[in-house]
Amino acid sequence: MSGKNSDTALVFKDFTFQYQAQAEPTLYDINLTVRRGEKLLILGPSGSGKSTLAHCINGLIPHALKGRSIGSLTILGEDTRALDIFDISKKVGTVLQDTDGQFVGLTAGEDIAFSAENDCIPTAEMHRRVVEAAALVGMEGYLKKSPQDLSGGQKQRVSLAGVLLEDTEILLFDEPLANLDPATGKEVVELIDTLHRETGKTILIVEHRLEDVLHRPVDRIVVIDRGRIIADLPPGDLLAADILRKTGIREPLYISAFRYAGIEITAGMESLPSLTFDPRPLKAWEKKLREEPPEAARAPLLEIEDLSFTYPEDSENRPTLQSVSFTLAAGGCTSLIGKNGAGKSTLAKLICGFVKPLSGRILLGGKDLGELSIKERAERIGYVMQNPNQMISFPLIFDEAALGLRTRGVGEGEIRDRVHEALKICGLYPFRNWPVSALSYGQKKRLTIAVILVLGPSLIILDEPTAGQDYRHYAEIMEFLRRLNREQNLTLLLITHDMHLMLEYTSQAVVLSGGRVVADTAPAAVLTDDGLIAEASLKRTSLYDLALRGGIEDPRGFVRRFIQYEQGEDRRRGGVS
Repeated sequence: MSGKNSDTALVFKDFTFQYQAQAEPTLYDINLTVRRGEKLLILGPSGSGKSTLAHCINGLIPHALKGRSIGSLTILGEDTRALDIFDISKKVGTVLQDTDGQFVGLTAGEDIAFSAENDCIPTAEMHRRVVEAAALVGMEGYLKKSPQDLSGGQKQRVSLAGVLLEDTEILLFDEPLANLDPATGKEVVELIDTLHRETGKTILIVEHRLEDVLHRPVDRIVVIDRGRIIADLPPGDLLAADILRKTGIREPLYISAFRYAGIEITAGMESLPSLTFDPRPLKAWEKKLREEPPEAARAPLLEIEDLSFTYPEDSENRPTLQSVSFTLAAGGCTSLIGKNGAGKSTLAKLICGFVKPLSGRILLGGKDLGELSIKERAERIGYVMQNPNQMISFPLIFDEAALGLRTRGVGEGEIRDRVHEALKICGLYPFRNWPVSALSYGQKKRLTIAVILVLGPSLIILDEPTAGQDYRHYAEIMEFLRRLNREQNLTLLLITHDMHLMLEYTSQAVVLSGGRVVADTAPAAVLTDDGLIAEASLKRTSLYDLALRGGIEDPRGFVRRFIQYEQGEDRRRGGVS
């Protein structure tokens, strides 16, 4: 069948795929038809098979990732078994989760032009196409910029422009919201929607952040779990079912509020801005909510005083941090938030001693950290990177956890006792003699924390502790961190773009914008302040919008009380159901 005569973009028929190195298939009996011009969300928890499905669509399977398949996959009417990866790339354009891994040019313009250069398009025509593609994504004024000088959202736009230049019929977005601040993620969702409406292309979005994607409409949501399609429904029908909770995917917060209030979830509730509902049950439920009294004031642990810093290699001598001041209480849990480039990672480096401030000082327990070496600071302050694989050095779990103590000359008997204790706290003691490679991603994350715990720190800084994790794994790691915070009295500073994490798990939010602290307040106050949200590239919580639409007298208080209620529900369910 010719692609030109087919009204289908993709057809999986009885499709099963098994990777070469695995004993069991990753995808089972996939039957899925996507019509031309549709906009589809492919949803599923980590390890469900959704990325494997995407790799089958863009040709990485079987041309780069080897394995055995049964059944068939046709793209625009052509059986993929007759196509090589180049042929598929002319039909399916892919925007990767890691945009840095997709750049090949020295400037944004060069990167957009890459495919046209490969096709030997005449220079004048190539320039015209590059400008046209850049204009579609609002990047025509950035063509001479280096990709490294662009924000996360701008990098996404450049990658998308390069794909648009090839004029593929199908656009595949692989985790497009990963690593983006809330406002930029919202812009990317709006950009994808605009392109869909203006070009009529078939859009496939692989993502697990359901509420963020539903900021703009999709035609259908395909849910994958354990390698099988368990739902293929319009958004409203999926929200009305109980599939999301059973699969471990977070439903939109306002939908959870409806459930708690006893409001029936119907097929028309996928869009809060256009939703009409009877507010009386919500108001009645809201009146039953009780707000926990604020915690008693604690002694300060970390004090940041008038801190400023500029990177020496910055030719324009632009300050990264300017007069930053705030305090973390002992035993508290604080979120550090702000858009990409706001100075969050630089601040963490200063606290750990990786770089030195131009002015100001940092006190820990009243002691000036400027007097301590990096090694001495590491005994008091731990830093956990976003990717645990970047922190692991040894093949065996025990040896990895013992590293810090051995470099300090501690005796093996004491090392054994302290390592075993840290592994018990982190739930890894049964695996103490296992290879690190046998651990899951979340277990590796716990191991990197155990490496720090053996040194007995009073503060741990975690960079995006839940990045790339579905709701089930997100809840597991955050409940673990909550126990560390409460039972070990560890002070936690969480660098995050996850606004729900900030709301549910932290009691203090420090907001950076342009290298300055623009707010140091309660999390609910941050996400209900439109001026602050705009300044720091955040996104207003749907709970606040729901409270306004429902006529709740104290919408900010409603957000606080809802979060406290849901924390109790999670604990009663034992985590995620």
